[in-house]
Amino acid sequence: MLSIKPPIFTMKPIEFEGQTIVLSKPPSMTDEECGSLAILQLDGTCISCWKMSWRERFKAFFTGVMWIGVYSGKTQPPIYVAIDRPFNIIKP
Repeated sequence: MLSIKPPIFTMKPIEFEGQTIVLSKPPSMTDEECGSLAILQLDGTCISCWKMSWRERFKAFFTGVMWIGVYSGKTQPPIYVAIDRPFNIIKP
């Protein structure tokens, strides 16, 4: 039998150049469960940027593994994970 263990939230969403909006946490969640999320909305895609703690960087370096969890109920929306910035910044 499997059960979801409470995640340890050390990886944090950060603001970034190019973000277009900041999403607030749902009213049904506490500050410990969820926080604001800066995103870029572009071509039907929402992009956010996350910063790893030193422990997470160390572990990812050696394991090459990262887990993604999405609070979405019974279905999984299409998502992706990237290391390189997935958009270009065009300076005038």
